Amino acid sequence: MNNKTKLGPSTCLFPKPTVLVGAMVNGKPNFMTVSWSGIACHNPPAISVAIRKERYTYNGIIEHGTFSINVPGTNLAEKTDFCGIYSGRDTDKTKLFNIFYGKIDTAPLIEECPLNLECKVIHSVEIGTHTLFIGEIMETHVNDDCLTNGKPDIKKIDPIIYATGTRKYHRIGDEIGRAYKIGEKT
Repeated sequence: MNNKTKLGPSTCLFPKPTVLVGAMVNGKPNFMTVSWSGIACHNPPAISVAIRKERYTYNGIIEHGTFSINVPGTNLAEKTDFCGIYSGRDTDKTKLFNIFYGKIDTAPLIEECPLNLECKVIHSVEIGTHTLFIGEIMETHVNDDCLTNGKPDIKKIDPIIYATGTRKYHRIGDEIGRAYKIGEKT
């Protein structure tokens, strides 16, 4: 049996996708880096994102009830990290990216990100230091060159993964088997 070290309550869950959350704040697009995000429901398609109240982007989500999730490829690691270091209160991050809009005009999207989700807030929950926003995904945009057989391809998207503890960014590794198939042999 392996020895285990108790760490106490922590946020150690892997992997954590690193995303850029977009919102209109004071009439201007803004983006912040978030690693606390994940799928919340299949039907309706929904995603959750946890944001502290003091974050600048939080105000835009509250005001409009919308946000975007932009999944950067590893080629955008420096710009993505920049958006987590500097606040939109003091820094105009719109100059970093080409911005476009889809169905929701208050959910700015980043052209350079290979995957973008337009979201409408359907629920929010106050949990300690963060508000968990649950957004219904109203539209998904994927770069054509990131599709395989018409489906998003994780290797082509090459998302940034954040590691709690070491505070380092990683990329997705090798395939280990086909889901709903490799377990048939057990």
